[in-house]
Amino acid sequence: MTMREQNNQGGKLFIRTFGCQMNVHDSEQMTKLMEDAGYSLTGQAEDADVIIVNTCSVRAKPEQKVFSEVGRFRLLKEKKPQLVIVVAGCVAQEKGATMLAKLQFVDIVLGTHNIQELPSLVARAGEKAKPLVRTEFQERVESLGIIVAPAPKTTSAFVTIMQGCDNFCSYCIVPYVRGREQSRPLQEIIEEVACLAQAGIKEVTLLGQNVNSYGKGSNGNFVRLLQEINNVQGIERIRFTTSHPKDFSPEVIRCFAELEKVCEHIHLPFQSGSNRILAMMGRGYTREEYTEKIKTLRSLCPEIALSADVIVGFPTETEADFQDTLALMEEIKFDNLFSFKYSPRPSTRAWNFPDDVAALTKNDRLAALQKKQMAQTLANNKAREGKIEAVLVEGFAKKKNDLTGRTRDNRVVNFSGEEDLIGQTVPVRIRVGSQNSLQGELWRR
Repeated sequence: MTMREQNNQGGKLFIRTFGCQMNVHDSEQMTKLMEDAGYSLTGQAEDADVIIVNTCSVRAKPEQKVFSEVGRFRLLKEKKPQLVIVVAGCVAQEKGATMLAKLQFVDIVLGTHNIQELPSLVARAGEKAKPLVRTEFQERVESLGIIVAPAPKTTSAFVTIMQGCDNFCSYCIVPYVRGREQSRPLQEIIEEVACLAQAGIKEVTLLGQNVNSYGKGSNGNFVRLLQEINNVQGIERIRFTTSHPKDFSPEVIRCFAELEKVCEHIHLPFQSGSNRILAMMGRGYTREEYTEKIKTLRSLCPEIALSADVIVGFPTETEADFQDTLALMEEIKFDNLFSFKYSPRPSTRAWNFPDDVAALTKNDRLAALQKKQMAQTLANNKAREGKIEAVLVEGFAKKKNDLTGRTRDNRVVNFSGEEDLIGQTVPVRIRVGSQNSLQGELWRR
């Protein structure tokens, strides 16, 4: 039986996703394409006819996990030769055919611009003696327009508005694996959001490597996009990620005060508190410019919650540079931080920098930074105790029989309630602020 014949009969799809929200949404799009081709999703790799590993290469550790994860499927392939194994995403884009030297049992290597080809490649995989490799960058990324219908009782959805990045920060592999910036037409995005609203979605998160630069050189711009989505009936909350500080303009900042549906949360990576390191990173701003934007934002939207990315151990980072980072954290008091040890990535400018900060020093700095942030996160969460929060109920909590949802400033809240509250926005009084979430109770006057 050829793969094409098997495809016509339907099959089972297993997908494993590494990386960011963009990768999660890419996996949703790949799942839709395969379901349209007759496949159904399974949670067990052993039952699958097609296995997709959607990969991340932003740091060395996730890339290593990818090779380990794919390697686990070798035995399944030996037991079931007709099994089709696909490696997709950023590692596939970065490595291309060269990854087949280590993973000779892989059938398809699928790059970030080629998602729409997935069903046809799977159908051909059983007919080809050699693996199929598709990693060419496209002038237009067709997969950006793949619309994924929300699952029943889903309250929120991702909407990709752009892909790629033109910033070329010295440490960042994104422009090399996602390509240059491409923005979707504004009207196409609005139509997707309207369809999601009609399907019961209350909250949309706009995705892009640098959402602030949406619309450069094309129709519309990011502020206009936010304004248009703010007018879509049925949508209650708008979020977006990721923003770049140098493009976080006064016009975008004012949206937090002027557009009622834009949530009081921003993820704004600062990466380092040292101006010397920021210059080496090619970030295009100073710590003073970053903190000034935060001050402006807080003056217009005092309830704003802040999260960010930060890297420790960048080449030549001294103890003084690291202390500058801790001082910036102390000054701003972030609600949450995603912190990482620097790891060199091929093709980037920093690949040629001396990776001269000792591994033990990187470990110590990361531990100190995370300890400081954990204390700040806990303090911010405990400060919510006694407050009444509007919580969009997403479903059941992982523990107990509680419901779970999020505040407008992106804090997770667990509380007791009936299932029919899922999808509604309800007032919850916060009783306990803990490290990772808030515990509350339905509030009635």
